[in-house]
Amino acid sequence: MSWIIAACGVLLTAGAVLAVVRAEKGPSILDRTVALDIVVTTMIAAVALYAAVERRADVVPVLVVLSLVGFVGSVTVARFASVEPEGEGRVRTREEVAAEDKARREAEEEEERRRVSGTDEHHGGGAEGEVR
Repeated sequence: MSWIIAACGVLLTAGAVLAVVRAEKGPSILDRTVALDIVVTTMIAAVALYAAVERRADVVPVLVVLSLVGFVGSVTVARFASVEPEGEGRVRTREEVAAEDKARREAEEEEERRRVSGTDEHHGGGAEGEVR
């Protein structure tokens, strides 16, 4: 009987560790939400395993609270993710951030060169109705 409990503990730990890895790597907020739901579920299962092994019924309220926290957290994140603009839920890599910064700096430098050299497309002219 004790080897079954140990096997359950090992499997729960492995599931939680893999879920944390997925939460770290997941490119979108929904991937991270699912991974954290799995972590909460493994916590609930671990507490339930403890309650079953020790034959303790007083742990049931803790299970209910953990279940409610997981549910409310998932619903909250899903609600915010549903109105999130496309592409915002993804965490960019360092290379993507560096490429975007480089492109932004190059655009700013080009704008500065145009402004200094006077080759800007602005033709000037006064405001409408202005007397010269």
